[in-house]
Amino acid sequence: MIDLHTHTTASDGTFSPAQLVGEANRIGLDALAITDHDTFEGYEEARAEAQKADLALICGIELSTKLFAPGATRGKTVHLLGYFLSGPGQEFLEWIKGLQQARHERNVRLAARLQELGFDIRIEEVKELGRSMAGRPHFARLMVDKKYVQTTQEAFDKYLDEKGEAYVDKLEPALAEGIRMIREGGGIASLAHPVRLNRFGQQEEDLIRQMAKMGMQAIEVYHSDHSDRHVERYQFLAQRYKLAPTGGSDFHGENKLGVELGTGKNRNVSVPKKVLDRLRSMARG
Repeated sequence: MIDLHTHTTASDGTFSPAQLVGEANRIGLDALAITDHDTFEGYEEARAEAQKADLALICGIELSTKLFAPGATRGKTVHLLGYFLSGPGQEFLEWIKGLQQARHERNVRLAARLQELGFDIRIEEVKELGRSMAGRPHFARLMVDKKYVQTTQEAFDKYLDEKGEAYVDKLEPALAEGIRMIREGGGIASLAHPVRLNRFGQQEEDLIRQMAKMGMQAIEVYHSDHSDRHVERYQFLAQRYKLAPTGGSDFHGENKLGVELGTGKNRNVSVPKKVLDRLRSMARG
């Protein structure tokens, strides 16, 4: 059993890197990828624990990028997974420092917007929860703690999602740039949870074909948001556009209730070992 999409307290998960490795060991995972947002901090912290547990630990990252339709002024957010089986290059490490700064600037503006709406949410509180990788899930947790909303989902639906009253945009790299930087940094670029493109039929396929032309090498076939029908469709599209399949639970601990490490929602995720074997083969060239 393997899981190639997980998050720790280094970004928006609630398990520390050591706790995540411990849980992976408890349930019998053979391989684990830590794919925190915009940082390798969780992976680095987990390496020693994974070695003790004899767990294959894969270096990964998740990036938010923008895809612009012709003539559009506002791009669609597309999440990219990067897998670095030999470790990321120095240029890529420098590049993500800029993404981390953009994340901080967005958080400052989001805190100010919430205060305009009458919520006592201060950036210092958010940083205390999320450290250097604080983000919207940490704002949501604060809103629950302060009883402004009943659940984190309500916080997103009403205020923090793209259609929410408090939403502020974040400066994100173009999708093509994200793909290029992952590849030049020694990684494999994979589209995360394609179902969230919210495009169907030919529109969805056209987008995935466009991404493949940009140099994207893989697509997340197995994911907690994917039904059996989705898995079949993304397997088909992976074969059609010569993309490697990837997959994982997208585990966040208590920030995504009902999503279990290794198995997703109600055991709807089962990533074959051959998925990792193919990624390793690609990394070797």
